[in-house]
Amino acid sequence: MNVYLLRHGRTAWTEQHRYQGRRDIPLSPEGEAELRQADFAPGLVWVSPLSRARRTAELLFPGAEQRVEPDLVEMDFGAFEGRSYRDMEDDPAYRAWVDGGCWGRCPGGEDRPGFCLRARTAVERLVDRALAEGREELVIVAHGGVLMAAMEGLALPEKDYFDWQTAPGTGYLLTLEPALWRESRRLRLLSPLSYRQET
Repeated sequence: MNVYLLRHGRTAWTEQHRYQGRRDIPLSPEGEAELRQADFAPGLVWVSPLSRARRTAELLFPGAEQRVEPDLVEMDFGAFEGRSYRDMEDDPAYRAWVDGGCWGRCPGGEDRPGFCLRARTAVERLVDRALAEGREELVIVAHGGVLMAAMEGLALPEKDYFDWQTAPGTGYLLTLEPALWRESRRLRLLSPLSYRQET
């Protein structure tokens, strides 16, 4: 079974380097225009509840059924949402969070360990479900943080969280090897993916 983990396209806040988190920010017109239809047509796509992920799935996989998985929502950045790192360079709470490796709890939001557990568990659950249903592919359209959490916890080769950063409209293709999944809950990376128009 192939597993596709994809990040939504660009938004206005992406361009402004603002923390989007759980804010329901839509794709920008430029973000929509640069996405291209995928080269395969799954019957089902799992999506985050936020509109930027759902719209990306609609553009990449027109006609596919969408099912929302609430735990695929982006990390809750709390008081940092809507602000850019430039806005907060003198904010003591933000500086403390960054200096701590972005590991601790955002004021009013999530901490990275809890977020990573939530996101990774959601992807694991969907992999198990697709496997039980005998599907040939599992397609997930979510957020950059969700991909980073899932790849850090489930992908081979192993890499750290921040090493799995990916641009809007891109992601990863992995394969499920049944014995490897049963023994270590790992997926093998096949290749990076991009569904952005070539410029």
